[in-house]
Amino acid sequence: MHQRLDGRRLNRATLARQHLLGRTDRRALDVVRDLMGLQGQDADPPYVMLWNRIDAFTVGQLTTLQLDRSVVRATLFRGTLHLVATDDYLWLRPLLQPMLERWQRGAWGKALDGVDVEELAEVAERLLDDGRLTRPRLSRALAARWPEHNSTALARSVQGLLPVVHPPPDGLWHRHGPAHVALAQTWLGRPLSPGVPPSTLVRRYLAAFGPATVKDVQAWSGLTRLREVVEAMRPELVTFTGEQGEELFDLPDAPRPDPDTPAPIRLLALVDNVVLAYADRGRLVGPDAAARVGWEAAVLIDGEVGGFWTMTHDDDNGAVLTTDLLRPLSDEQEAELEAEAARLLAFAAPEADRRDVRLRVPAGQA
Repeated sequence: MHQRLDGRRLNRATLARQHLLGRTDRRALDVVRDLMGLQGQDADPPYVMLWNRIDAFTVGQLTTLQLDRSVVRATLFRGTLHLVATDDYLWLRPLLQPMLERWQRGAWGKALDGVDVEELAEVAERLLDDGRLTRPRLSRALAARWPEHNSTALARSVQGLLPVVHPPPDGLWHRHGPAHVALAQTWLGRPLSPGVPPSTLVRRYLAAFGPATVKDVQAWSGLTRLREVVEAMRPELVTFTGEQGEELFDLPDAPRPDPDTPAPIRLLALVDNVVLAYADRGRLVGPDAAARVGWEAAVLIDGEVGGFWTMTHDDDNGAVLTTDLLRPLSDEQEAELEAEAARLLAFAAPEADRRDVRLRVPAGQA
């Protein structure tokens, strides 16, 4: 009989692998690899993800990795933007290509009815041959060839059809502006590495997020038909039973801490991978938070989403971090949250003349 793992044990296993039971002194590039990338539709969240996990992390550490091309920002898992180690991108992109083509059809196929996508890819590749273009410029150039079709759909489709990346200044701290698009091989100066088996992806996912079900791996990656891949890997994996009787897979030597291991309060970045990486998010996300985790930055209280936070700036050069809590905290937890929020404010708004932390609790429970 498989050992049973309840939600608390799964929670602590996930937090351990995500460096959320205590900040690590590992290099930023190693942590990006440990996490299998950082989801980052916007520029700042990946920096906050690493701040939550690395002791004495600075903005310059991740900026340097982007500028020296050790990490790269591109459309990958589930058709969403991720920042991944370049070594990982080279094999991930070919492996995810069939899924990204499905993503392109699902997202933009109707808008591009009548467009030959192979020709679209060829035209875009020629346009990018000489270097990067901003996405608006790419859109206009493609619209000149297909004037009857939506220019945004044409340009966005390129991210699924071709191995393109978004080089700096895209993805740099506090950077806002039009996205830049470049061919991966041109920007990186290295060829892609096709032929890596999907078992490699499964193994890396389990190292970052396990124990997990096959559905979890599929939900995170966007890939389908991974059951047969995992079945072939069964001799090298260990298995457990979840609270609903589901079969969970894991790497034999991966950490699975005692469920009573303390978990510090963390203010997660918007769309932090840790709350989005499962088909069943119950190990970290309760029913009262489920509808909000994809849209708001979460606060972890004892390892579970116990609220959300926002940061705003006022006209007097002040920065305010407000937490919207789902339930009351103990005095000790409240003090810990205020201290962690103050540290995040110092990291994210060092130029502010004033930094304030405000805690909101549910009405009638203050």
